[in-house]
Amino acid sequence: MKIWRGIPLLPLLWFALPLTATDRTPPPVQPATSFPAVEVHPQEHVAIAAEPYDTKEKESIFRVDYLSHDVMPIRLIVTNQGDRPISLVDARILFETADGDRIRAAEPDDVERMMTQKERQGSRIPLPAPLPPIHVKPKGSIQEIEEDFNTFEYSALAVEPHTTRAGFLFYDVSGLREPLVNAKLYLHDLRDADGKQLFYFEIPFNKYLQSKSSQMN
Repeated sequence: MKIWRGIPLLPLLWFALPLTATDRTPPPVQPATSFPAVEVHPQEHVAIAAEPYDTKEKESIFRVDYLSHDVMPIRLIVTNQGDRPISLVDARILFETADGDRIRAAEPDDVERMMTQKERQGSRIPLPAPLPPIHVKPKGSIQEIEEDFNTFEYSALAVEPHTTRAGFLFYDVSGLREPLVNAKLYLHDLRDADGKQLFYFEIPFNKYLQSKSSQMN
């Protein structure tokens, strides 16, 4: 799958705080129309939803605390309501910020390249001279990140007729104070069984935020 980003990836701290959840399994798959942030193309018989995992409670399914390091897990749900398969082999799935910047999803290789040598070794707590600083080991690891991707990442390159496929994409939202406000998930280059390109999808996260707000009231 080709996933592109319009602005440079920034270095991320991937040393996560320990989480309490022990059930590292993806959520049950439900039709895209079950989610508030969804776009339906009736003529193409496709519905796609985006569900941000923007709270500590929701992201506790992961091994790594992504939110505290400015990484937003987004669950992608694709429902094929038609009688023929659709292809995401060439799909581009981008997080579009309120300012119009388009960010591609991170992959494990991206994470490894972004991590500096200091981050790999952990951090140090300075002490008054002449005492040497205390070396603090990382609380997360590349292995945990790769395990999360293996377990949760969206990987279905085809969606069969009358089937829903779901999985997570992870986006660097560092520098964004309220990353979901007026942002959207932008998808294009999806194709039908004949190779014809489907109309692009723009899924506004404001729909999710409005639903979340109404649940709190």
